[in-house]
Amino acid sequence: MNKDPFKDYFREAEPSKRDKGYAWHTAIGLQAVDGLKTSDYLMHTAVRNIEGEISFEEANKLLQNYYEENPVRDTGDRTEEADKVAARIASLLSERAFSFTPNEYLSIHRKLFTGIYSHAGCIRDYNITKKEWVLNGATVLYGSASELSATLDYDFSLEKKFSYKNLSMDEIIHHLAVFVSRLWQIHVFGEGNTRTTAVFFIKYMRTLGFDMTNDVFAINAWYFRNALVRANYNDLKNGICETTEYLELFLRNLLLNEKHTLHNRILHISGTF
Repeated sequence: MNKDPFKDYFREAEPSKRDKGYAWHTAIGLQAVDGLKTSDYLMHTAVRNIEGEISFEEANKLLQNYYEENPVRDTGDRTEEADKVAARIASLLSERAFSFTPNEYLSIHRKLFTGIYSHAGCIRDYNITKKEWVLNGATVLYGSASELSATLDYDFSLEKKFSYKNLSMDEIIHHLAVFVSRLWQIHVFGEGNTRTTAVFFIKYMRTLGFDMTNDVFAINAWYFRNALVRANYNDLKNGICETTEYLELFLRNLLLNEKHTLHNRILHISGTF
């Protein structure tokens, strides 16, 4: 099956098909932040949903039944996770309901990963590190387990108080880049932080009046994650400072339909890729 059957739906006159095409395209693309790929079965299921043959609820039930009948034997194969989480993301992105609260953020994680991670919707109680390709194997300093809830509340309260009134678009994009990079850096969950942050951020930006019915997230999900990494990493002795410049280019493409080239190799700290 064509691995990208969704682009045609972006030109659809029917808003329902266009919006669902965007939701599925984004949801499937976001699995790349963890190096995951979805199955052809999910693609077929997605198209059936876009065409109105089945609801999102029915799509999720079909996936559940499919994997009960075709269990994955290889413990390293995460296709089932990719398929189920993609379907759940598509469903969430198709809903307009949203509240800008920490509880909404936790709820999104729970909805995406229930039955996949035992800690779905729960704040982690241990510290973490993650080796990053873009940092030559180094890690971002993530939030301390003892402070996660307080840090999350603080970041939300800051954003709630912030006024976008009279800001230029450059200033708005810079501020959004800072906000989402700080939210991500907390890394509230043991796993699934980037996908949760992306879904929450997309829904939040809609409340600010942005229409993001394009393929920027779908095609550049790994770039988005690496840009978040670079926005939260310092190595001053080697002249490396945290920067939102890469994230801002991503957001300009996403929100303003600009056409900046987004190559992951540009983000590597060595500068040699």
